[in-house]
Amino acid sequence: MFAVLRSLVVGLVFLAGGVTADGDPPSITPKAEWIKAQLDQMDVESKWPAGVHIDWRTGLPDGEPESLVGKHTHCSAFVAAAAERLGVYILRPPEHPQLLLANAQNEWLQSDGAAQGWRRLADASAAQDAANLGFLVVASYHNRNDAKPGHIAIVLPGAKSLSALALEGPDVMQAATTNSARISLRDGFAGHRGAFEGERILFFAHAVDAP
Repeated sequence: MFAVLRSLVVGLVFLAGGVTADGDPPSITPKAEWIKAQLDQMDVESKWPAGVHIDWRTGLPDGEPESLVGKHTHCSAFVAAAAERLGVYILRPPEHPQLLLANAQNEWLQSDGAAQGWRRLADASAAQDAANLGFLVVASYHNRNDAKPGHIAIVLPGAKSLSALALEGPDVMQAATTNSARISLRDGFAGHRGAFEGERILFFAHAVDAP
């Protein structure tokens, strides 16, 4: 019964959304601010460095040689670590190796993720609303070439207008070639041509228990 009620709440709460016009900015709840503080403490800009073999939970180099070719970034490992910190499960090692994990997370969110409490959101506006309300929200892109990595990032609380969201999307926190504590969705996914412009980025939200 609780799972059903929670699903209804997650579905209805986004209809009330805070991003409704280009006038007054949306409110950001204390729960959303708490989540943002937890994410800030992870220090993504100095951990999960690209091109280095890392422990997925800590983002620190683990001393093992990096044998994979290419830049080998750690977006999916960072999201998995952040979700675990917040008490939320998303596909992660050892259930799936770090290689091509972002693509696998995208597929998992659209299938098994619902049973784990994840709900797909309609668009960037709904994603911003959910983040502002205190949900863990991820932006996920599956590369059309299954042999190449996708990308995933965490949507941050913010006060952007609808026009700003349409232009650049919500701000996100991510590990990438250069890690960012805050960057626009458009710029954060710029390495994947057509992902933002083609509206191929999906958004998912999960409730978080906060003190």
